[in-house]
Formats: sequence, structure tokens, C-alpha cells
Amino acid sequence: MKFFSANIDSLRELYVNQLKSMLSAERQITDALPKMIDKSTDTQLRQAFQSHLQETEGHVQRLEQILSEAADDTDDIKCKVLDSMVDEAESMISDVHDDSVRDALLIAAGQRVEHFEMASYGTLRNWAQILGETGHAQMLEQTLNEEKHADQLLTQISDKVNPSAGTTGKVAAA
Repeated sequence: MKFFSANIDSLRELYVNQLKSMLSAERQITDALPKMIDKSTDTQLRQAFQSHLQETEGHVQRLEQILSEAADDTDDIKCKVLDSMVDEAESMISDVHDDSVRDALLIAAGQRVEHFEMASYGTLRNWAQILGETGHAQMLEQTLNEEKHADQLLTQISDKVNPSAGTTGKVAAA
């Protein structure tokens, strides 16, 4: 199995490759979030997804700026991880008919993505620091903090949504 689609011989090449992959991821998230907004029924969850869509559009712009400086182009490399996460979530969402259970699933799917992004942005920030790209490191840190905040917000919302989903489908004791 080939891990990367290009020959990568330096940390700088790896850095640019992964920036391009994250640009793809953020673009995929920008496409997926409107569907998640549409499928969610909890008001707080809908608002959180809407707010994060706006942040994600900013993440795309930041990555484009960093890539323009680092590689003189803003082409992306398809992020297969995000593609798989979105496919899995969409498949599962179509199988869930109860609103509160669907909201619980949407939160879980959102948090999976957030954790992937936090790991990726933390790594990219560290590489930027090693490469002496302090401006990039600051922008990546800002994005990392926004991803952490989104995850924390989803956790807070799940404290309300998940217990409600837990009562769905229970058969009353005779």
C-alpha cells in the first residue's frame, strides 16, 4: 500500500504534502457540514455546525495562504481519511430514523473529524516550528485552537443529546 502519492524526501516536502491533504479535508468538511446542519434537529447542534462551517471556510483560507507561501500553489491532495469518515457518517445517518439518535450520531461523527483535525494541525504546527515557519505555526495554532473549541462545544451538546437518545426505543417494563 502506498502511503503518499509523491516522492517525499524532506520534512518540508512532507509538510507541504500534508498541508495539501488538510486543504482537501477542510474543503470536504465545507461540503459535508451543510448536510449535517440539515439532518440535525437539536437547535444548539445546528448552531454549532453552522458556526463551525464559517470557521472551516476560514481554515480553507488560512491553508491556501500558507500553501501559497510554502509551495506557490493552492492545489490540494485528496484526503482519503476525511473522505472515508464522511462516507461512513452519511451511510449511518441514512440508517437512523429517530431524531435524537441521529443527533447523537452527528455529534460522534463531528467529534471524530475534530480529533483527526486536532492531531493533524498539532503535527503541522510542530513541523512549521521546526522549519522556521513561525507565521505558519501561529496560523496553524489558531486553527488547532478553533478545532479544540468545536470539540468541546460538541461534548457539551452531547451531555444533553445523548441521554435523550438513550431513552429511545426502550420498552416499558410490565
